[in-house]
Amino acid sequence: MANFVYKRLFKLALGVLLVGCASEPVPHQVVYNEPPVKPISSPPVRYPGEQTAEPYQNRYRRGSSANYEALVLTGTYANSPALHSFIQHMVSKYGFSETYLNGLFSSAKRLDSVIRLESPAPSTGPSKPRAGSWTRYRNKFLTDAHISNGAEFWRNNAQAIQQASSTYGVDPEYIVGIIGVETYFGKNFGKTCIFDALTTLSFDTARRASYFRSELENFLLMTRDEDFDPRQPQGSWAGAMGYGQFMPSSFRKLAVDFNKDGRRDLWHPKDAVGSVAHYFSRNGWQFHNPVTKPAAPSTDPAVIELSTYEGMEYWRVYPNFKVIKRYNNSNKYAMAVHQLAQAIKQRYQQDYAAGGNY
Repeated sequence: MANFVYKRLFKLALGVLLVGCASEPVPHQVVYNEPPVKPISSPPVRYPGEQTAEPYQNRYRRGSSANYEALVLTGTYANSPALHSFIQHMVSKYGFSETYLNGLFSSAKRLDSVIRLESPAPSTGPSKPRAGSWTRYRNKFLTDAHISNGAEFWRNNAQAIQQASSTYGVDPEYIVGIIGVETYFGKNFGKTCIFDALTTLSFDTARRASYFRSELENFLLMTRDEDFDPRQPQGSWAGAMGYGQFMPSSFRKLAVDFNKDGRRDLWHPKDAVGSVAHYFSRNGWQFHNPVTKPAAPSTDPAVIELSTYEGMEYWRVYPNFKVIKRYNNSNKYAMAVHQLAQAIKQRYQQDYAAGGNY
């Protein structure tokens, strides 16, 4: 009799176990084979030589830790009518989850340093031109370190640079020159949380708030499209990102997946190289055409003047010079890109002729 009872109990227990194994696990019990990517604990440094930048592979890929859900908005911006309105706009126009945006913006931090940079103290009087302003600006970028690092960046990414040049019809040295001026070839991405910066600029400053709200909108769409954790991308205080320092709107329009891995990632050098070339191409770059040449003093609007310690320099500028200025509307900026590009090209060719490792 006892054996019969034990057999009945064993069969009953076995049946219960099999039923349990056949049932579907609840969502929060799902175990993923690939662990989530951890947030970057040490952001890329602003200046070279202090620290090795984090590897770019999967730098900002979203992990299971990036779950932002809240029924109501809390935190710094809980009582911001403008942010509440912005969230409703993103929900109604783009189909974002309101609870997701409530959770995400509840984590937003107001950055006082960004407010100070966007809202400088008012000028006490008319500004006076400073003699030698071009010399000082030029000396920041036309250094031996910039030139040698530019030649090295070109060597390390020669295939991608050549492919981008031929695909988009952009002279390769200018692709490298832009990246050199913008981020010192990836050594200076910037260390500001893009999400916090754009939120601060959108809801705590007045001068360009409308522009930055548009960039914040594009940033949220970008992170959704590319599967980034919105709190992870880091860059400039104004929201520029990656090797080429694209703003979110430029990212969405002009960034390309040049390495064909299924993602546009401007922290990856190949995608960055292709995207910078695409940017130039879309803005009218003329392949193998001049950028600027020395000129004599003239009233011709195509001749610009730059102040050096030795006096004024005069340069005739061509359409390609204006394309560079689409990146930054400054004659000094465009001239720095041009001269750095030419110096890097010369060093790269010298290294090649000397039998460098290519």
